[in-house]
Amino acid sequence: MAQSFPDLSDPDQYHAGPPYALFEQMRSAGPVQWNEQADDVGFWAVTGFDAIVDVSRQADLFSSAHSNGGHRIFNENEVGLTGAGESAIGIPFISHDPPTHTQYRKFIMPALSPGRLEGIEARIAERVERLFADVPLNETVDILPLLTVPLPLLTLAELLGVPAETWHDLHRWTDAFVGEDDPDFRQSPEAMQEVLGEFMGFSAALFDERRANPGPDIASLLVNTEIQGKPVALGDFIGNLILALVGGNETTRNSINHSLIAFANNPDQWDRVRADPALLPNAVKEMVRYASPVIHMRRTATRDTELGGKAIRKGDKVVVFYPAGNRDPAIFTDPDAFDIARPIRQHLAFGAGTHVCVGSRLAEMQLRLAFTEMARHVRRIEIMGEPSRVRSNFINGFKRLDVRLIA
Repeated sequence: MAQSFPDLSDPDQYHAGPPYALFEQMRSAGPVQWNEQADDVGFWAVTGFDAIVDVSRQADLFSSAHSNGGHRIFNENEVGLTGAGESAIGIPFISHDPPTHTQYRKFIMPALSPGRLEGIEARIAERVERLFADVPLNETVDILPLLTVPLPLLTLAELLGVPAETWHDLHRWTDAFVGEDDPDFRQSPEAMQEVLGEFMGFSAALFDERRANPGPDIASLLVNTEIQGKPVALGDFIGNLILALVGGNETTRNSINHSLIAFANNPDQWDRVRADPALLPNAVKEMVRYASPVIHMRRTATRDTELGGKAIRKGDKVVVFYPAGNRDPAIFTDPDAFDIARPIRQHLAFGAGTHVCVGSRLAEMQLRLAFTEMARHVRRIEIMGEPSRVRSNFINGFKRLDVRLIA
């Protein structure tokens, strides 16, 4: 008889963070286990590092296409990209398989190449310094509105070519898009429709402006890309803009938040950073592995196959859990330890294979610059009280994080 496990799609499983003990229990029974759902057909939960990589590298076999349900546990083709039943939002490139997905990446990757990012690094460093100057030291503050929320959103505003003050709206919209299971973010269907209306109005105006007057920004690239010889439609641009907001914001924001907690709990690691900030380029890889800010991605089997010793049928949902893979002891020695000197060849926090995050270098840069600045001023990091987490099976994130930064 197959072993039964708690439902990993239940957002309450994550109220205190990813259920690492449950992931370990499941992985010990095998890297792929069936997950029963009370309100759906269920899915295969993939918790082993190698099995996650196998799924991620075979886009022809494990599809993220919108027509097959998309990239979330829920069926995107039935309830919309954000799960709010919206119909005007098109298909983002994360919900395409190759060759369409590859064509989008071909247009976007040059804008996020090391050469292009070299020019933005000095501006991000200035931004970090300016934000950190307004963070009170030696007293308890919620670090989110002061640093970890505005930093990636201000960078994203620059990349999109929109006014810096737009970051406040981008923040509110992003929380609504990813917060389908959090009552603070989805207060009512009417409130969500209002948010969608605001965002679609903003997106339509941006679309028209960049179509008429294209520039070097990412919004212009997304507007003026031709896929299979056809201009991108407004709906698909809106879907890709949501993807850019979530991908360019949530990962960086919550990697910083988790790293603050990790350094507070491991002051010896913070002492090493302060003594030698040159450790940070490698340290950020460990910081992102340890944080694993995105919890899951879903694929759908396009034909019968085998994975982790289990028979997968055509049409089955296959859901990979990145925090589980990033704590796999077969890959990472003492995986629950936070060790900034850990040699990391590959982690899964940015995904793997065909859909690996296009903005991973930018995220790592912002982490490095944020903690470089912090190391100049902060002797010790303390977490004050219990952090308030987003209720989500998708984003391993926070709504409030009270810290005290001791000078």
